[in-house]
Amino acid sequence: MSVTRIAKIVIAITTISAAIMELIDVSIVNVALNQMAGTLGASIEDISWVITSYAIANVIIIPMTGFLAGYFGRKTYYMGSIVVFTLASVMCGQSTSIWMLVFWRFVQGLGGGGLLSTSQSILFDAFPVKQRGLAGALFGMGVVLGPTLGPTVGGLIIDNYAWPLIFNVNVPFGIIATYLSYRFIESDTPKAEKPHIDWVGIFLLAAGIGALQYVLERGESEDWLESSKIVWSGLVALIGLISFIFWELKQKHPVVNLRILKDTNLAFTTILTFIVGFALFTSVFVFPLLLQRILGYTALATGITLLPGSLLSLVVMPIVGKRLQAGTSPRFFVAFGFAIFMLFGILMSRADINVSSAFFAIPLLIRGAGLAMLMVPLTTLAVQGLEPKDMPQGIALNNMMRQLGGSFGIAIINNYVAQRYVIHRTDLVANIYQGSAQLYERMSVLTQGLQAKLPVTANVQNQVMQILDLTVMKQAYLRTYLDAFLFSSAVILAVFPILFFTRKKKNSQPLNPAEAEEIAGASH
Repeated sequence: MSVTRIAKIVIAITTISAAIMELIDVSIVNVALNQMAGTLGASIEDISWVITSYAIANVIIIPMTGFLAGYFGRKTYYMGSIVVFTLASVMCGQSTSIWMLVFWRFVQGLGGGGLLSTSQSILFDAFPVKQRGLAGALFGMGVVLGPTLGPTVGGLIIDNYAWPLIFNVNVPFGIIATYLSYRFIESDTPKAEKPHIDWVGIFLLAAGIGALQYVLERGESEDWLESSKIVWSGLVALIGLISFIFWELKQKHPVVNLRILKDTNLAFTTILTFIVGFALFTSVFVFPLLLQRILGYTALATGITLLPGSLLSLVVMPIVGKRLQAGTSPRFFVAFGFAIFMLFGILMSRADINVSSAFFAIPLLIRGAGLAMLMVPLTTLAVQGLEPKDMPQGIALNNMMRQLGGSFGIAIINNYVAQRYVIHRTDLVANIYQGSAQLYERMSVLTQGLQAKLPVTANVQNQVMQILDLTVMKQAYLRTYLDAFLFSSAVILAVFPILFFTRKKKNSQPLNPAEAEEIAGASH
């Protein structure tokens, strides 16, 4: 279709902004949980449902976007998703109880999950074939920037305003995006004969994915198999997902066409995309903990530290897109991206308690370049050999695997951190023994300092022991977080050989998947 230069710019701004807005909301509430709990009179355990409910809705809806866009029409579904997301944001900001907030966060997740794949397809639809490498790079920037900017924006708002603003800030952007979508995005007409609605498939998918997401999000906090809720949720996830797979393979009009996984490129690439989600979300999760919990950074300072790497992604992604357009194999970029992302984890593991912010500059720049080399090439590789009618489902599955990779990653890293902390603390405590010259010297310095500051009646010895305990805890967590970076690199190394099972399809154009994404979300 023909799109004017102005319309292309507006559509690009609209779709990328909508994607960033959705991805920011995945992580923006993390820094506001304490304030929310205090205002709503909720426990930390209950307030964590604000995160869990959004994630569950998000992961459920993503694989269904192709079907829903085909049923309602892509433009209608896209605008509807923006409206639902915006209205739910308003209601989140107006919530007066924890469970009211949890409910509207779930609704917000349903709207937000529909934005990612649909935004991507609309953006590609606005660009001619020769410019779609650039369009893919622009969208990839949004995917990287969203999770990175979330904690920064949230920290800025919480430091200066109240928590409802983290939701209300979406309202003007949602209104503008709805108007621009109505004005500039070309309407598409769904088929006159509506496709069969696979209600059983939808139920099994919602039950299986929802229960799995609950296990991943809450397993660590509820002590995994020690909790009956986690055990039962795990059984529901197992039965639901197995039943979903068998059911969908038998359906003529499945809600998710799993048969397309017979394409080896898509099947193997979804595993690689899962690992990208793992690496992206775990690094964004562990890095702020290291800076804020160990090095004393504020939320805003942490976000600013992350920005240079994200800005480098903005520079590298268009270059990658142009090279793909010129015929460079996406496998080259994926291999190089994984390699330098592993290097990021190795460099981060060399930090110590005295490092300055300058130490993180090179590792974070490496991370930014690595992500830029993974996002667009993996999408290209995933759907390279699919038929046009299968593109929407392929893209949706790929997006879902990235989100699931992030959920798995955070759950695994949480468990890993808990175990490694105990090991490191035990090792450190074992080195503290009576008669140690270093211990005696440290306690003498602390005692003299406290005696000069505290009243004579204060229990100085008790204060000294508390300080020593906090020092041990801080060192144990530092070593644990550094181990977590190495663990992430090891996971990437373990799955790296999968890349060699993918192959370039015969007679496929370099950006054929990007071309096909113009119909992602259309009726098939």
